[in-house]
Amino acid sequence: MRTRPATPAERFERNVQRRSAQVLKQRVLEQQRAEFDKALAWAAEHDAIEIAAARIVSARRRYLLGNGKSLSYAALLGADLSAGLSGVHLVDGATVRALDVLSDIRQGDLLVAISMSRYRRETVSVAEAYAARGGELVLITDAEDAPLTALATTRVVIGTDTASYASSPTSVVLALHLLATLTIASSKGAGRRLHERDTLAAELNLYVDPA
Repeated sequence: MRTRPATPAERFERNVQRRSAQVLKQRVLEQQRAEFDKALAWAAEHDAIEIAAARIVSARRRYLLGNGKSLSYAALLGADLSAGLSGVHLVDGATVRALDVLSDIRQGDLLVAISMSRYRRETVSVAEAYAARGGELVLITDAEDAPLTALATTRVVIGTDTASYASSPTSVVLALHLLATLTIASSKGAGRRLHERDTLAAELNLYVDPA
């Protein structure tokens, strides 16, 4: 039976409370260094990210789903993917609603669900409904026995161990960066799209040039 994930308050009491800033900083840095090394070794040895990238680039419409902190991860992945791919949609409950996605699943659609401990119910429910209606699911999560792993056609399982009260984003961000890079690298129209975006950014004067 799986142990219940620790809450932020429990991690605060275990890792943070009654520790000096210097000791706490050193603990977090050491843990993050170890976590990053583990993530690099995992990415080098496994092909899950390459498989997920191939599924994303071959899809016609790509939906990104996450709730709570995972919504930020989904938005980060969406920003990077949309730079070189069309048909990238963040299911944020405002611009794109889960109900609209579920009621219009088509051949070639793909849902990328990001679900980290403690596994938000909204993400699990929407992804379950999506898979039940024949949609393809790519899952990014932090445990082999996490919810949705049995339903995903492709899954990327990464660690989020922490010496802080908050789960670590280090491995997650690395995996998302690799996933976006490999996806865009294998997309035939990505170069043209990126050049067009550069031109439009200059025309719209979006960025402040360094003095």
